[in-house]
Amino acid sequence: MPRKFLLSSLGCLGLPSPVIAWLFGFELPGPTMRVVCREKEATVPGSSAHSKFHIPCADSWRQRKAGLWQGTGVAMALSDVDVQKQIKHMMAFIEQEANEKAEEIDAKAEEEFNIEKGRLVQTQRLKIMEYYEKKEKQIEQQKKIQMSTMRNQARLKVLRARNDLISELLNDAKLSLSRIVADQEVYQALLDKLVLQGLLRLLEPVVIIRCRPQDLFLVKAAVQKAIPQYTTISHKHVEVQVDQEVQLATDAAGGVEVYSGDQRIKVSNTLESRLDLLFQQKMPEIRKALFGANANRKYFV
Repeated sequence: MPRKFLLSSLGCLGLPSPVIAWLFGFELPGPTMRVVCREKEATVPGSSAHSKFHIPCADSWRQRKAGLWQGTGVAMALSDVDVQKQIKHMMAFIEQEANEKAEEIDAKAEEEFNIEKGRLVQTQRLKIMEYYEKKEKQIEQQKKIQMSTMRNQARLKVLRARNDLISELLNDAKLSLSRIVADQEVYQALLDKLVLQGLLRLLEPVVIIRCRPQDLFLVKAAVQKAIPQYTTISHKHVEVQVDQEVQLATDAAGGVEVYSGDQRIKVSNTLESRLDLLFQQKMPEIRKALFGANANRKYFV
């Protein structure tokens, strides 16, 4: 049996190491110890010189065979069988202590593991929740963007449809201008007003008028009527020239274009331009009549 194991095991019973070494016949380093029997003393290596222990001498050997050793106040079995039993008992005790310590370590490790696992699980749970909250916000944001885009596209589609309807209405109105030109009396009265208005808008001493080739005679007649009216209204003299070289297109709706003498200023009084101007001025009323009042606009009467 190893020497260190005997020293540690029998030391649990309260016996000093020098006494254990003396009993089992091996020496310990250090000063000698004086061991005193009931009738004599004995020295044991490895103890202080002032240490004394009562051990059985030759005269009291019967007491040792009886199983008791007196002198230190500790009862100990001295036979080999008893020593082996005691050693086995101590080994069982040590093993039990080791098992309890191991169980304690395992329990502590299990507890620390559960705590660490709980912390990691909570941390990862928070990360997952944060991740999905972020994803949810992104999805909500994308949904809002998509809804806004769809609403804008639908609104633009409605606006395009409305503009197409208004353009179609304007084209129908331009086609109806031919009925005005077909009536000579109505068209002549309209040309008289258009020429006079062009002169009054320019107020130039020299004016050039352009018209369709088929309207040349009607425009000359309108000029003859407009000059006296212009002089009466503006108190100015005007020289009017009807351009016979540069004229309006034959497929134009009708009307005239009035230029200053240097042709830097132009007043377009064709039927198409007058219709476009009227259409722009009446656009709010046309939209209201076609599509109803707009809730986002204010109308002032």
